[in-house]
Amino acid sequence: MELFDTIIIGSGPAGYTAAIYASRSSLKTLVIKGNQPGGQLTTTTVIENWPGYADGIDGNELMQQMEKQAARFGTQYADGLVTKLDVAAQPFTVTVGDVAYQSKTIIIATGARSRTTDAPGETALVGRGVSTCATCDGFFYRNKDVIIVGGGDTAMEEANFLTKFAKSVKIIHRRDSFRASKIMVDRTMANPKISVIWNSAIEKFNGDGKLISVTIKNLKTNAVTEQPIGGVFLAIGHIPNTEIFQGVIDLHQNGYIKGSGVTTTNVPGVFFAGDVEDQHYRQAVTAAGAGCKAAMDVEKYLMSNK
Repeated sequence: MELFDTIIIGSGPAGYTAAIYASRSSLKTLVIKGNQPGGQLTTTTVIENWPGYADGIDGNELMQQMEKQAARFGTQYADGLVTKLDVAAQPFTVTVGDVAYQSKTIIIATGARSRTTDAPGETALVGRGVSTCATCDGFFYRNKDVIIVGGGDTAMEEANFLTKFAKSVKIIHRRDSFRASKIMVDRTMANPKISVIWNSAIEKFNGDGKLISVTIKNLKTNAVTEQPIGGVFLAIGHIPNTEIFQGVIDLHQNGYIKGSGVTTTNVPGVFFAGDVEDQHYRQAVTAAGAGCKAAMDVEKYLMSNK
């Protein structure tokens, strides 16, 4: 069985950056791409806050370039999802379907996925009027009417942030009170650009290739209305892609990796990078930075454990 210096699980900005750094340091590197090669950025049509691209860059193109860059230094790739992980003894074993790979170290860079409403039309319109990141996409909604879905601190923060660009911001919430902290609620309710649609949920996202309206249902009266809208931002939380690691490494109760150091888990030789641990920033550039750090920590670990 082929033995790698490091296996990187995940192929988003964190995973590919880790691969670039690891391979460039002459480490034998394998990236397991997962079920969405390139990660969430592949659904973003234009990224304007990635350094070095004054006019922005298509998310799919950026990830393809990162994949090619890592390959130029010798990174190998495997398609598919990890089905089993054995870190009880060295070398570690990572299984993808019926194929097993062995490695001296592992970098977990599987990221996190946004919670969605699962309403009809939503998936097809992500990146085309439906967004999961106000910080990433708010600029594109200048002078438009937008909706935020959620009721926690994140929803309040993003609603206030969007008022820098949008003409108006409506918050849709399923209940008649927010679960956010009082200071965030007070700040939000005092903003003249923000209004709230209480006890309601989006039943359907409408548009052919571009969002034009949403169908909203009042959960108390069952009344249904259609609301023309320029954009919808989902702020109902994230789910880390760590199901396969439960019982293998230490995780927080919400599923995020519990870091023991800068990029280290509780298992020596197993590292992490990006949104799989980061519950705060969730930006492509911070994930890439974490990938760099993880690869450098892997190299130091291997040097110390020859």
